[in-house]
Amino acid sequence: MNDLDDPNSLETRFARLHSAARREPNPPVELRARRLRALDRLLRDNADALAEAVCQDFGNRSLAETRLLELFPCHAALDDALKHLRRWMRPQRRRVSTWFRPARAEVRFQPLGAVGIIVPWNYPIFLAVAPLAGALAAGNRVLTKMSELTPATSRLFARLIARHFSDDEVSVVEGDAQIAQAFAQLPFDHLLFTGSTPVGRHVMRAAAENLVPVTLELGGKSPAIIGNSANFAKAVERIIVGKTLNAGQTCIAPDYVLLPAGREQDFIEIARRVVARCYPDILNTPDYTSIINDRHYVRLCGYVDEAREQGAEIVELVPGALSDPLSRRLFPLVLHGVNDGMCVMQDEIFGPLLPLVPYRNLDQAIDYVNARPRPLALYFFETDSSSLDRVLKQTVSGGVTINDTILHIAQDDLPFGGVGPSGMGCYHGFDGFRTFSAQKGVFHQSRFSGIGLFKPPYGARFERLMKILLH
Repeated sequence: MNDLDDPNSLETRFARLHSAARREPNPPVELRARRLRALDRLLRDNADALAEAVCQDFGNRSLAETRLLELFPCHAALDDALKHLRRWMRPQRRRVSTWFRPARAEVRFQPLGAVGIIVPWNYPIFLAVAPLAGALAAGNRVLTKMSELTPATSRLFARLIARHFSDDEVSVVEGDAQIAQAFAQLPFDHLLFTGSTPVGRHVMRAAAENLVPVTLELGGKSPAIIGNSANFAKAVERIIVGKTLNAGQTCIAPDYVLLPAGREQDFIEIARRVVARCYPDILNTPDYTSIINDRHYVRLCGYVDEAREQGAEIVELVPGALSDPLSRRLFPLVLHGVNDGMCVMQDEIFGPLLPLVPYRNLDQAIDYVNARPRPLALYFFETDSSSLDRVLKQTVSGGVTINDTILHIAQDDLPFGGVGPSGMGCYHGFDGFRTFSAQKGVFHQSRFSGIGLFKPPYGARFERLMKILLH
């Protein structure tokens, strides 16, 4: 059977969406709002089932964290889009230079058409719905590829989408890496990928064959810097909380800590108290999440073994609790005395391991960050405004949270995206609407225009006018 004869084939699904987008290139605000409300209703009516599915995929995923870190920001993103949609869709007036007045200029936002979204496994609901909200607000049709590492969530989300949307509005694809590769090769009008930097390279290469514009939300090693004037105890608490959410399996989790030399033991003691408060029975609590699969669990244990062999001190934040292979729980560990040659200091960790890197002065900390690929996120804990200004001006990262971690991603009016190896392009809020829109520049000529004075034949009047223009 030819792929186009298979109603569930990638090509057929894409063709339906593409054809519908060309048939109805600019859906009205009422239809866009209806689709956003349908997505919100899908989440509200099935919140418990979705949280249970994610928990099943992880082996154990905190139901509370799924509600807090996935469902809540999804509703916030949809509410924000519904509240501001009419304003976002309104043409933007632009300035016209003196010589072209009284003409006027504007930018009109139009749907791109058929958009593809590739979803990772670590936050499968939020990282499916957040870009979908932007794409639907912009008036697009969407084909979504869910991760094969979260089969229960993917299967449920696909079924729910099919129940709430027609197959020429939103369609969900399941399948393995081979399906993902074929997905990235489709001639979308835009493709958004969230995942690792190495896979992002393959996605961009595949999309380039059809000149498909891409938004890449990748990762990298996001530093947390504790300044000399910071509230040290509060900084440690917020770093540990940000690191242990989803057991560190977060693209913007603090990857390592730059702290004043000599404060390492202080950090460890405070961190142990924080973990004890957050997870008083970490061996049994459902609030602490498992590592997604055996491969990632073995990878993280390998980082620990290599670091130990090379002389690093491995500090258990829960004394006597290192890991539980049966449940794939790796408990929070601080790595002290690391060096740049260790894999844990080269790769994005994506787990509850936290290396400490002491620095002598702030310039050294800034130089350390700038000597490495630009991170997706940066966290700075400081009360001194001049130090804060220096770090913001002298480092480049996708986003920043000051005196906390993670929270910049939850601000719908801030763009979210990376820089260089940590990604390209951005979305969330109006920035997502703009990413998934064609920005059409429109010039309206007036009845009376001085530009007519510049038409041929070019003579003395033309020369006099050009002298004025080029003075």
